[in-house]
Amino acid sequence: MKTIYNDIIPVKGFAAINLFGILFVRKNVIFLTDRIINHETIHTAQMKELGYIGFYVWYLIEWIIKLAIYGKDSYRNISFEREAYSNENNNYYVSHRKKYSFFSYLFKKEVKDESKF
Repeated sequence: MKTIYNDIIPVKGFAAINLFGILFVRKNVIFLTDRIINHETIHTAQMKELGYIGFYVWYLIEWIIKLAIYGKDSYRNISFEREAYSNENNNYYVSHRKKYSFFSYLFKKEVKDESKF
């Protein structure tokens, strides 16, 4: 995965964001952990399954729906994020992941947003 360090993307408070399979990292992040890389690799797999634009359309629609349900905890309750956070510590997850695995995270119980990268 191509990695670009900069001061603009992602916004302050986040270490990295994956946009169209390119990892943008805040310049002040000294070391990208395996956890962060794995989390973003899971998102890349999701993007490829839905087509990159399809992923972002789904993400936005689901975020709006979850915002109405969960308020400030909407981000962590998006199915894509639930899958990525649940499996970010398993470095073999992507190689064994079944296609469209994020579906199983659509209707799970609420997750509290306790940490960001």
